[in-house]
Amino acid sequence: MSKGPNTRLNDLFGLAGWSKGELARMVNRQAAAMGHHQLATDTSRVRRWIDLGETPREPVPTVLAALFTERLGRVVTIEDLGFVRQRRTTKRQPDGAKENPDGMPWAPERTAAVLTEFTGMDLMLNRRGLMGAGVALTAGSALTHAMNDWLHTDPAPVKAPQTFGDSYQADPIGYDRYEAAPIGSQEIEVLERSVEVFRAWDASRGGGLQRKAVVGQLNEVGGMLAYHHPDHLQRRLWGVAANLAVLAGWMSHDVGLEPTAQKYFIIAAHAAREGGDRPRAGEALSRAARQMVHLGKPHEALDLMKLAQSGSGEQTLPRTRAMLHTIEAWAQAAMGKGQAMRRTLGEAEDLFVSDKGDVPPPCWMQNFDEADLHGMQALAFRTLADHDPSVAPIAQRHAREALRLRAQGHQRSQIFDYISMASACFIADDPEQADRYARLALVSMNETSSHRTWDRLREMYRLTGQYAGYARIEDLREEIKTALPNSPSQRTV
Repeated sequence: MSKGPNTRLNDLFGLAGWSKGELARMVNRQAAAMGHHQLATDTSRVRRWIDLGETPREPVPTVLAALFTERLGRVVTIEDLGFVRQRRTTKRQPDGAKENPDGMPWAPERTAAVLTEFTGMDLMLNRRGLMGAGVALTAGSALTHAMNDWLHTDPAPVKAPQTFGDSYQADPIGYDRYEAAPIGSQEIEVLERSVEVFRAWDASRGGGLQRKAVVGQLNEVGGMLAYHHPDHLQRRLWGVAANLAVLAGWMSHDVGLEPTAQKYFIIAAHAAREGGDRPRAGEALSRAARQMVHLGKPHEALDLMKLAQSGSGEQTLPRTRAMLHTIEAWAQAAMGKGQAMRRTLGEAEDLFVSDKGDVPPPCWMQNFDEADLHGMQALAFRTLADHDPSVAPIAQRHAREALRLRAQGHQRSQIFDYISMASACFIADDPEQADRYARLALVSMNETSSHRTWDRLREMYRLTGQYAGYARIEDLREEIKTALPNSPSQRTV
């Protein structure tokens, strides 16, 4: 019985510009290149996939995902094609989890397969020099609805003991699949140290130069997760996967690959929950919320923050909760909700000082220190100043304190502090101070590869317009135009 047209596949098919016959021939060639010489797809089968909603058997969905990924220049997954990923196990989904059009939440046995498929496709795009083409982000409210019940429950316990060599029944990936083999604690320690190296590089230089290395490392970890390791090792591997996925998402966001970034944040949340680390899952979703605010979608950011905060669990440390509050406050500021923003920032300050430090923070929270707290407060007040210019001096005060406290190795955050300070000075009618900090930002930007700094710089450039008659500001405007790429839509990997 027909399920009706597959609108997702039909839309992508229209974008690709193929005929049905062309697609059938390419599926056969691609499948043969992957070792499936027996596959014989024809035009009528393609028509049934699109018009009748039939779901082909593997390896066809994987082949189609690869073909559309290469054609469109962005990662296209099996779920994007409108196919429900076929499971090879009889395990039920976690309580409360339901199938939905966005393919979330994923069943436990699918997380490693989705992770490996997505990173493999991403690497393929990088190798062939393709750009991340624009595609709509999933709305924050849609993510919240899909993942709410799932995030608030714990993963189902493993019923059978896990042993080396016992592999998950994962779907074939087809591209860049790491040849999985059992690993031990020493190998995981090396992976954990590599995360710290990548994290330090990102904080210092931005995401542009190391993104492919992080994605490649994550791809290998996905292959490792295809094996059942002893439970304590498997949890650590999931933790590595979550940390790498957050970094891959943050670096993708940093270079303007927004849909790709969002997918990595969702993968990170799944990986963290599989590893039993609900606070990490909440922090991953908070990254997606920060992305939404940056892209001018504060309402959707608040939806995500509600899920991140409620789903993090009672074990979340006060400092982590403080960080989550600062992101919520930034979203409120973008909406012009000054009273709510002040209240939320007050709660963040109380939580921050209440953390006695008797419990070591997780590695992924070690960069959120007092300088970051002031930096986020400066950003929130500077954002609110677009609605209420009287708060600009408060933004200046916090930005000045963030710069005083900012440690070495955090150049990108320092640039954001400079831009927050300069922007607040422009709003407060202090062009001389604004000029000074804007030039400090411009000098520092030469050392990073972060598109987000360009986006913030464009916002500051808009504020310089009212001082166009000042000679120094005219010079500054020319320097900013020289520093910025030709178009806001320019993206590089």
